[in-house]
Amino acid sequence: MSSATASLPTSSKNNHYNGQLPQPCPHLSDFKSRHGHKPFRALQECLRVKPLGRAAIRRDPGEVPRCSSCGESSRPRLYACVTCAAVFCHSPPESSHAAAHAESILPGHEIAIDVDRAELFCCTCRDQVYDRDFDAAVVLAQTAASTLGGSTMRAAPPENLRKRRRVDYRPWTPDPRERILMGKYSSPLQKGDGDLSAGLPWGLRGLNNLGNTCFMNSVLQALLHTPPLRNYFLSDRHNRYVCQQKNNANNVPRKKATGIDSSKNLRLCLACDMDAMFSAVFSGGRTPFSPAKFLHSWWQHAANLASYEQQDAHEFFISMLDGIHEKVEKDQSRPHSQGSGDCCIAHRVFSGILRSDVTCTACGFTSTTYDPCVDISLDLEPSQGGSAKMVSTKSHHACNSEPDSMISSQNCGISTLNGCLDHFTRPERLGSDQKFFCQQCQVRQESLKQMSIRKLPLVSCFHIKRFEHSSTRNMSRKVDRYLQFPFSLDMAPYLSSSILRSRFGNRIFAFDGDEPDASNELSSEFELLAVVTHTGKLDAGHYVTYLRLSNQWYKCDDAWITQVNENIVRAAQGYMMFYVQKVLNYKASEKPVAS
Repeated sequence: MSSATASLPTSSKNNHYNGQLPQPCPHLSDFKSRHGHKPFRALQECLRVKPLGRAAIRRDPGEVPRCSSCGESSRPRLYACVTCAAVFCHSPPESSHAAAHAESILPGHEIAIDVDRAELFCCTCRDQVYDRDFDAAVVLAQTAASTLGGSTMRAAPPENLRKRRRVDYRPWTPDPRERILMGKYSSPLQKGDGDLSAGLPWGLRGLNNLGNTCFMNSVLQALLHTPPLRNYFLSDRHNRYVCQQKNNANNVPRKKATGIDSSKNLRLCLACDMDAMFSAVFSGGRTPFSPAKFLHSWWQHAANLASYEQQDAHEFFISMLDGIHEKVEKDQSRPHSQGSGDCCIAHRVFSGILRSDVTCTACGFTSTTYDPCVDISLDLEPSQGGSAKMVSTKSHHACNSEPDSMISSQNCGISTLNGCLDHFTRPERLGSDQKFFCQQCQVRQESLKQMSIRKLPLVSCFHIKRFEHSSTRNMSRKVDRYLQFPFSLDMAPYLSSSILRSRFGNRIFAFDGDEPDASNELSSEFELLAVVTHTGKLDAGHYVTYLRLSNQWYKCDDAWITQVNENIVRAAQGYMMFYVQKVLNYKASEKPVAS
């Protein structure tokens, strides 16, 4: 609890915890009836943002406020009169020059502002008061300061947010029905098939290039070893034989009713092809596998990309997840939407929710929207060699701690994944050509936009925007700048809860709709699982994936699998990074487990 909240009277604190606003101060109500909220807006130029989201009132950054009556600057509280801007001290029970000022002149000087906390104070009631318009002015000034490179700092998440809810893990055991299905359609993995002398992890197998398909192989290698996705398919949660039987059964009544055989369309199921690929890759064989059947099905799903030309790995990733989602969406027994993340295995693993806040710079009204996403596309940090932000980022993330001097001297301080996330979640001042309609002002106004993460996925995929297209020059190019990415990533600073805490600082009340973060039940600590890299030019390049299995890195270059040092991974030109949660919360099964 902040000191500002602790100083409230008991009745005010109880109202706060009950979700109700305290009774308005009559002197504040009288002040607003005569002046409105314009005096509060005028104070924005005097607001100074301090660390941990706090704000102070200073006409000049180096100003030392002093009481106009006694000249003291070290009193417990100093308040600036909103009407005349004179500063007076308030140190009960000894004296209150602020109260004396309000009583000695004409009415209208009762309301003042704490110069060190930017909080309203009634000199007559001798208590803090709350006003939503004033709070909006402070929050707007804090947000604007961060867009101009102010000294705002993100507050550390409170201790209670670090205590994640845990669910007792219960290992899966097949029930009688599942035992019948396993015995009828499944076969156990057989060891001893292939050459195991290389000592590679189980299931690590090369993928043959079928003609400029390195974009597909690189993404498939990452997905084949994504723990939640791998466990789903290896535990037979999607059985391709059962799926085909359902399709055939559903096709019979349709054929009778319409006279059209649509079995070809029903057989198209990317999840079935993924199931077949998992069975083949984890069969124990070491010879490279050819994902020809999967490629053919993907071509049918994405006909506009069906060719032997090089395609974009990120575009393939999005298209493939959409293909799995569309198959499940056609099943009437699954009413879940994409935004919930429960509709299919693709979204249960990769789906998160982004929050977008657009704040009117005139009145402080904030419009909030939520959008589901399966990945986050990040811009590389602007080249600002030696800037304050770069120095701050460099000091916190220390060049990935790579010992290789060549890597450090070549890339240190250029761009980091944390810096890209900072850039993604920091407030952005929208231009005059992007004015939005403010519901409170009822006109189009200039605004500030800030993104944050409302819900974290089990596996976070970050896509780096390395391919740029200029409409004015009618040309495209690839950005070859190096990006530093950590092996361990804490996503807590980029959550909506952390962003809101930084935005409101020590404000007593939040705005309507600022609900607790939906990711509190999940862990914000992530570990790097896979890195998809791109080398070469825009129209003639090659994709390679680096995988971390059993705390060892492997380079997957189509059919070739080699063990590499982690410094090789750090020096790679990352295009897509896959991070998996360090602690996965398993939900206990609702069905009774057969003994």
